[in-house]
Amino acid sequence: MSTNIFNLAEIKEKDFPGLQKKLGIIFNNPDYLVQAFVHRSYLNEHHDFVLGHNERLEFLGDAVLELIVTEFLYKEYGNPEGELTNWRAALVNAKILASIAYEIGMEEYLFLSHGEAKDAGTKARDYIMANAIEALIGSIYLDSGYEIAQQFIARWILPKLPYILENGLYLDAKSRFQESAQEIEGATPTYKVLHEEGPDHIKSFKIGVYLGKDLIATGEGTSKQEGQTEAAEAALKIKGWKGPKINIIKLSP
Repeated sequence: MSTNIFNLAEIKEKDFPGLQKKLGIIFNNPDYLVQAFVHRSYLNEHHDFVLGHNERLEFLGDAVLELIVTEFLYKEYGNPEGELTNWRAALVNAKILASIAYEIGMEEYLFLSHGEAKDAGTKARDYIMANAIEALIGSIYLDSGYEIAQQFIARWILPKLPYILENGLYLDAKSRFQESAQEIEGATPTYKVLHEEGPDHIKSFKIGVYLGKDLIATGEGTSKQEGQTEAAEAALKIKGWKGPKINIIKLSP
């Protein structure tokens, strides 16, 4: 692997040395850092690019992230395994990871095809960003080992846990709304299809969520499940509910 990769024109314009300073991690082999940002689509248009795509690094980083988060939760909290599993899933889900990737400023370092580059602000871009941060964790682990990967995760990812617990994000929106509704109003939500259109392969659904006879909120999606989730999220905001109260058992001071 090249040790002068930052001098290559396609890479130099993205200021990876600056990213290292922001992360507080200087890579022994910068190829690992750059490759974490190479999306498969970019290679379809740049067959002679010096590095491969980031999917293998993403595979590794996903496992490293899950282990480090699991270890942290096990050592810090005495809650039952099922609750810790939900907390871990919330910490490493694509939405949270994408938000952290944007916070770091990773988007400007991505290598994307022209088509993918136009999708800024979409769910597809969020998914790419979430994958990129997993690939970055994989690259840190390969280059600098477990401890440095652990420090990165402790700095950027673990601090999101209080927000997740406070807002009940360890449960999906439908579960949060249902448990809150039962706890606060003694009612169980129901969902109704208000409108649907389009052929079977590209249907669009508008879903309403009700408490008793009262329509609380609506949501739209390409499936009934997606529409119900959107409706539940909207209903939580309208009601100002964050989810059911939980008992957090801290093991350390």
